[in-house]
Amino acid sequence: MLKRILLCVLALAALMGLASCRRAAVIPPDAPPVVIEPNPSPDGETPNVPETPETPDVPETPDVPAAPAPHPYPGPDVELVPYNGVVEHLFFHPVVAYPELAFDGDYKEKGIDDYMVTVSEYVKMLQSMYDKGYILVDINDVWSEVVDENGKAKMVRNTLMIPEGKKPLVLSYDDVNYYDYMLKNGFTYKLVIQEGELWSYGLDPKGNPVYSQDLDAVTILDKFVREHPDFSLNGAKGCLSITGYEGILGYRTHTDKNDTSEEAAKRRAQEIEAVKPIIQMLKDTGWTFGCHSWGHINLSSSSTEKIKADTERWFDEVGSLVGPTKIYFYPFGARPDGSDVNQTGPSFKYLQSVGFRVFASVGIDSYSKIKSDISAVICDRMHADGMTLRNQRDRYMKFYDAKEVFDQSRPDYGVSWS
Repeated sequence: MLKRILLCVLALAALMGLASCRRAAVIPPDAPPVVIEPNPSPDGETPNVPETPETPDVPETPDVPAAPAPHPYPGPDVELVPYNGVVEHLFFHPVVAYPELAFDGDYKEKGIDDYMVTVSEYVKMLQSMYDKGYILVDINDVWSEVVDENGKAKMVRNTLMIPEGKKPLVLSYDDVNYYDYMLKNGFTYKLVIQEGELWSYGLDPKGNPVYSQDLDAVTILDKFVREHPDFSLNGAKGCLSITGYEGILGYRTHTDKNDTSEEAAKRRAQEIEAVKPIIQMLKDTGWTFGCHSWGHINLSSSSTEKIKADTERWFDEVGSLVGPTKIYFYPFGARPDGSDVNQTGPSFKYLQSVGFRVFASVGIDSYSKIKSDISAVICDRMHADGMTLRNQRDRYMKFYDAKEVFDQSRPDYGVSWS
């Protein structure tokens, strides 16, 4: 009997030892901790992004919790179909946050009325475009550069894969610089980061500081896509077309040839460091960048030498911050060399030689043409602004109805519809 008990004890001990071995095979006690590396940036290095310096004498932003990051649309359960039709392209300027400051009868009023839309109009336009089945796509996904059988580089139109029933739309935004004249005429002042998201900062008509996600074109679209993720293909937002002569994104990162003091250099260095995390967050959340020249020059009346000097300065002061881009947005919509449609002149060749491939002007429809003699695409964008709201209702009905979105706080300059 004692022998049997001893045998049972030995068998039980063996089973416990086997179970212990099995647990050790799953999680070795001396195994090193698992480290998950962050995704590298496109240039292969994880960006070292500094914190945004605090704006002096500016009150703290209200304590608003960050919204959870949405999953990019579409998910695996959404059927994608090939699309080779027209990709609509609509562009905006910065939106008017405070109409009472913009439309106050001063000498800037008419220009703002012509070229801008108000926050109210912009929100209604986005809703209308969403309701009509548009989906935002990245302009960089529309065309690609390939090498043909003869070793010649050329641009080709890509077949977009989009959810069935959707229509692709590119949005671009000119002059997202927050120029000095805008600050007293009803616009926001800059983009900032609060609670892990982009916000705008500015002053209301009474001079009170305001942080908001409802007063700026960028933050409004961010919020709209969070609420309507199926308005964006793979997280695409828009392309920011920026100059450099008064800095970028509300930060005065430009050099001032009239002030070469050490204090000016120090201020510029601080602004450069402050804007870097803004740029990174824009990139991380679906925004891209394009060149709008450094000095907002008219390419149709500028010499090739002037265009070269301007472009070099843009690369030095803007491109060095936002990174490479293949998109060039013509200031004033003015094409170089007389016309880039019928010829390829020296200014166009220069811009193409330094890396630009897609050249966008302004027109009555979303026209595009792949050039046959050089690897480049020329295209037109339609313009959402006061002029087309007042006078081109029919042409823009595919996006929105001007009669329904028109802000009655605009000056009484008349409309062509009733």
